Amino acid sequence: MSVSTASVLADSDLSLTGSAQGKIAELVKQIEEEIQGVRVYATPGGCSGISFGMTFTDQLNSNDSVLECDGFNVIVDDFTLDQLRGVEIDFVDREDGAASFVFNNLPQMGGGGCGSCGSSQGGGCS
Repeated sequence: MSVSTASVLADSDLSLTGSAQGKIAELVKQIEEEIQGVRVYATPGGCSGISFGMTFTDQLNSNDSVLECDGFNVIVDDFTLDQLRGVEIDFVDREDGAASFVFNNLPQMGGGGCGSCGSSQGGGCS
């Protein structure tokens, strides 16, 4: 399946800050093999209900949607998009050398609430 046949996402569905776009573009350039893009995924479980992650992918599935960015694509499946609609992905590089992608504006989800992923306090997901 080519990107042109996948559903195309708007920034209102999922967005990346300039910092996140820059870091992902830098990481994509370091990959030697051909990839379709960066997959953002959600997995049920954990104390905060759902965990989010990102990985390079060479597959584009029939239930995927694509956010086209400069130099790379962000790919999400239907389940993940339902969890992330309206979320902004940022990249934060702190002075102490700690750096992470942060999911801002995550909707409230069921669960214990002990996770800080995407919280207003700047919790990160990896």
